[in-house]
Amino acid sequence: MISEPSRHCTVELQALPSRIGQVRRIISAQLRSWHLDPLIDQAALGVTELLTNVHRHARPDKSCTVEMELLLERLTVSVHDHDPRLPTLRGPSMSSTSGRGLALIAAVSESWGVRPSGGAGKAVWFTLPAPPRAAAPPPCPVYGATTDGPFTPSLLTCPGSGAPSTARSVVVG
Repeated sequence: MISEPSRHCTVELQALPSRIGQVRRIISAQLRSWHLDPLIDQAALGVTELLTNVHRHARPDKSCTVEMELLLERLTVSVHDHDPRLPTLRGPSMSSTSGRGLALIAAVSESWGVRPSGGAGKAVWFTLPAPPRAAAPPPCPVYGATTDGPFTPSLLTCPGSGAPSTARSVVVG
């Protein structure tokens, strides 16, 4: 299930290796729709690590919910599962082949943490600062709603640009 009321997205799934790539694509598409493209790599990495932890460690099942919320210029990504055991940040040895997930999340995120869910599981979350919004170009009136003319160059100027717009096509009819 995917829900998207405004700046909130929730995906419910079984944390299986075959599903993790699908969730990364969903996260990427949602962030693109919110114009948060610069956060895609960090969010996808974090979600991958958290879903891998659910797959490897969660009991009694692999059911989980991935949630993204943009609030006050912060993106919060969380993964909720049914296992009440809280994860711990470990310092793996150089030869370890696993155990770096939370350290990676700590390295790429602004903050992260774990919160119990009333004895019925937990949520592991991380935050990313939203990039500053790009300055929107000044509004330029759209002409063509009328066929009355002739149009003078002063009417074909976008406010603040000082240059006449170039007409590229006209549809009459």
